[in-house]
Amino acid sequence: MSATEYAKPLPKPSPMSEPFWEAARRHELWLQRCADCGQFVFYPRPQCPNCWSAKLEWKQASGRGRIYSYTVVRRATHRAFTEPYVLAIVELEEGARMTTNIEATPEQVRVGMPVSVFFDDVTPDRTLVKFKPA
Repeated sequence: MSATEYAKPLPKPSPMSEPFWEAARRHELWLQRCADCGQFVFYPRPQCPNCWSAKLEWKQASGRGRIYSYTVVRRATHRAFTEPYVLAIVELEEGARMTTNIEATPEQVRVGMPVSVFFDDVTPDRTLVKFKPA
């Protein structure tokens, strides 16, 4: 599928987030981890939000977590999103929280539900990171 065939908006990686998106293309979930305090960090940034260290390194994450919070989007802000979808905050086993889509019907989703990562190759050069019930 080409970028012109994919009707939904695509993320635009920055130099800071490029390692995350490159890992996604390989179907791997990589997050920053602080070398000083050990905390995993998401979204990519130049400093640890826990201890303010600039010693962040990229480490592979398990891809397993639980739904921390969610909402069902029924009135989307972009015309390409035509059906209700689940937007959630997933708390990963590593402790970081990610905002993401859950590939499940709204009726299936609940707070605390175990989820696992999967990778949606929406174009030849862009892979989205999503989660589904474990």
